[in-house]
Amino acid sequence: MGIDDITITKTIFNRFTEEFKDFFDIDIAIAGAGPSGLTAARYLAEVGRKVAIFERKLSIGGGMWGGGMMFPVIVVQDEAKHLLEECNIDIRREGRGYWSADSIEAVVKLCSKTIDAGAKIFNGISVEDVLLDKDNRVNGFVINWSSIDVAGLHVDPLTIRAKYCIDATGHAAEICSIVKKKVKPKTGLLSKDIGEFSMHADIGEKAVVENTREVYPG
Repeated sequence: MGIDDITITKTIFNRFTEEFKDFFDIDIAIAGAGPSGLTAARYLAEVGRKVAIFERKLSIGGGMWGGGMMFPVIVVQDEAKHLLEECNIDIRREGRGYWSADSIEAVVKLCSKTIDAGAKIFNGISVEDVLLDKDNRVNGFVINWSSIDVAGLHVDPLTIRAKYCIDATGHAAEICSIVKKKVKPKTGLLSKDIGEFSMHADIGEKAVVENTREVYPG
């Protein structure tokens, strides 16, 4: 059988638009498809929530691919190794309390489990703002194609609605930074300095755990 170019075009267009419009109004919207975003999406999808991740790059996994300084190995502690075991990622004990894993294996298996759980990943889409309701509660994302930002084009974005939104953008805390800048909360975590500080793994990891919570309504 020959290949019909227009059939291919129609198939790509129709399938994407059908799937995309099914995620305009959802339970959970997540910005960032790194390990934290993938894990959050998997847990939420497993309990029946409708979840979409918006990743600005074409690839998922955030910075995990390169491990440390492009050595494709990651290290986790006892408290986190179950997150890898749940995804059938091979881990190796590296002394008391430490475990290592292949970073590439970790990314692909985290992603596979997340998709199998029912979460949807939209790549190449950037979250450039948040959607607010009349009470200034965050209830969605303002999105656009990442290529539009790269090209420097002035193109209006679109919005999706979500009951709850998760910032999984990593060190930059990009969504939280948007809310801090535009909404200017007077109390709570977003009334303080946020973002990336200099290296101190023990303090930094503890701070991530302590601050993984609702930092602003929505």
